Amino acid sequence: MPPSAWCGSRGGMTDTGRRSADFLAVVIENAELRQALAEVQDQCVELAVDAGELHAEIEALRTQLAMTERDRDRWRYEAEQ
Repeated sequence: MPPSAWCGSRGGMTDTGRRSADFLAVVIENAELRQALAEVQDQCVELAVDAGELHAEIEALRTQLAMTERDRDRWRYEAEQ
């Protein structure tokens, strides 16, 4: 399309051209936002996996601590006898 086809009487874009440019800008922004959303969703999945692994590690440490405390208490009791 030659420039004269999208220039109005004042040398600017016609209403249709302006609307097309605005629409294109919205489409581009929408695509960029969708890409950003996809990246954030991936990060959320990674965080959830990490959180699950940390939770399992914490539970294992709690179990180990409880066993160690039982052993300590038993040794104290035996030492007092």
